Amino acid sequence: MKRIEVVAAVIRKEGAFFATQRGYGEFEGMWEFPGGKIESGETPEAALKREIQEELGVDITVGALICTTEYDYPSFHLTMHCYLCSIENGEIELREHKSARWLTAATLDEVAWLPADEQVIELLKQNF
Repeated sequence: MKRIEVVAAVIRKEGAFFATQRGYGEFEGMWEFPGGKIESGETPEAALKREIQEELGVDITVGALICTTEYDYPSFHLTMHCYLCSIENGEIELREHKSARWLTAATLDEVAWLPADEQVIELLKQNF
């Protein structure tokens, strides 16, 4: 089975978390934390800063590693490293996603999350 390793930004502002809705591909319409693949030679933190700049047009500060989740999708195994982040500068611009929302711990269940992200949601509800 193909293995994919990615990083995800759990961007937090004023008690809410930034969620994005996929606008393409196999999981179009599902919700996730933004991020992407780590390129050869990149640290997870550098990959996250690059991916968020590419996808959302903002610079972020990468904070603590919240968790690493493992999930078996039908066609690949995903390893996802999730970091607590904040926006350093810039205005969010959706370049790849269909939609986005700021969700609090109480409203995290209002969207249909990708399975790997659901594990992160449970942690956020318990810890924030």
